[in-house]
Amino acid sequence: MTLESRPRRLTTPQDLVEAGIAAPERVPELEAVARRYAIGVTPALAKLIDPGDPADPIARQFVPNPRELIRDPAERDDPIGDDAMSPVKGLVHRYPDRVLIKLAAVCAVYCRFCFRRERVGPGSGLLSAADFAGALDYVRAHPAIWEVILTGGDPLTLSPRRVAETTQALAAVSHVKVLRWHTRLPVAAPERVTKAMAHALMTEGKTTVVALHANHPREFTEAARDACRRLAAEGAMLVSQSVLLKGVNDDAETLIDLMRAFVEARVKPYYLHHGDLAPGTAHWRVSIAKGQELMRVLRARLSGFATPTYMLDIPGGRGKAPIGPQWIRCGEDGKHMVMDPQGVEHAYVDRLGADR
Repeated sequence: MTLESRPRRLTTPQDLVEAGIAAPERVPELEAVARRYAIGVTPALAKLIDPGDPADPIARQFVPNPRELIRDPAERDDPIGDDAMSPVKGLVHRYPDRVLIKLAAVCAVYCRFCFRRERVGPGSGLLSAADFAGALDYVRAHPAIWEVILTGGDPLTLSPRRVAETTQALAAVSHVKVLRWHTRLPVAAPERVTKAMAHALMTEGKTTVVALHANHPREFTEAARDACRRLAAEGAMLVSQSVLLKGVNDDAETLIDLMRAFVEARVKPYYLHHGDLAPGTAHWRVSIAKGQELMRVLRARLSGFATPTYMLDIPGGRGKAPIGPQWIRCGEDGKHMVMDPQGVEHAYVDRLGADR
């Protein structure tokens, strides 16, 4: 295959039309969205879109929709409060034992529901060497920091050389024990997750975690599974992140298939996020009540290690909270009522030994 004939990333409305993903008459509305929010669809994901299905769950995640320009009054440019928790540029310190470092403000693919959609896209660039040095100094000065989370954008859009330099710089900080990389690349551009990239994430004496974002089981092509295998083969721990999205995965069968696909790819299901209050994303959000009911079904039908935790990121930088259904409540006379996977309640009484 010549360089000219190689499939390329789609970054404009016209690209989407030429690829058969969008109808020509949609160009004006797509351009209106593109003037505000970046477009990016990789060849791997473009191949998964069924242009004949108006409700295609892959297209719904990545093809612009004019409803993105409709802003709910509760939506925020910074919905999870990164700015309020950023003591130095590019670093967020929300929890005592871990920090985020935003290495890149670009992604291989731009999710239409992204909670950092106001901050990422072409021209947003990378964290400068000076700003990374400042973030590294901050980490060194705070011995309570046990874990560093590398995010963005997508930090694996960087070269293996740059990734390795970041890994080694952080590994030199003795109190940092865990490096966690947040990425979509194994499903969005699996060919870029090479053995060299996987090796660049690893360092002696530290635990490397890769948090993979995927929302639909169709994203797990054989190439995506191979990318996960390469990461696992180098010694990375893989965990999942998904967002509960209307029209994508807001039914039990899709979520069950997604969680099983993660496990089959050696990825531990970790978080199912409730949709954040990012601008123009209301049409993707699912009610908390529906999310809780879906989690009841997942808990009844999946193994414990295949069941994610349903999480809400509290606006204003207050952190994440699990919002799954409650399985136990305090009943009369100090008895607890605990619900089994079929939804039937049973009495349970604490039996505590006497203090000595």
